Amino acid sequence: MAQKVQLLLNKNVEKLGKRGDVVDVAPGYARNYLVPQGFAVVVTPGILRQVEQRKEKERQRLQAILEEAKSRKTALQTINNFVIRKQVGEQDAIFGTVTTQDVVDVIKQSAGLDIERQDITVPEIKKTGKYSVSIKLHAEVTAEITVEVAPL
Repeated sequence: MAQKVQLLLNKNVEKLGKRGDVVDVAPGYARNYLVPQGFAVVVTPGILRQVEQRKEKERQRLQAILEEAKSRKTALQTINNFVIRKQVGEQDAIFGTVTTQDVVDVIKQSAGLDIERQDITVPEIKKTGKYSVSIKLHAEVTAEITVEVAPL
């Protein structure tokens, strides 16, 4: 059985790997296709060190983003109760509905945090009262806050 050659991919290669991956391939595949076409380079100890450093930096960057999301969740849950004032008609029914933009505005005003509208899940709100709103801050971090709809 022929031995394998380690290559670092410069481009995404279908059924082999993504850019930046270190893969083992047959010597002929490397010599005749991947290296001449510029899809990959042969791995050396220096390249391996660079790949490891790049992966470590990326891991640290992702960890910092996760920590930032956790601190934002703590800030939101410290305040927890956000009040939105709406015009009210009969039987505590509000005119219009409470939108994600309303929630973004009240969070910005109360906590000073910028939250994207698409990250907020608001239930259908047609009356005054307290409602639970979900905010996705990160793939692993979701904050639950209480939004109180009160009359003007």
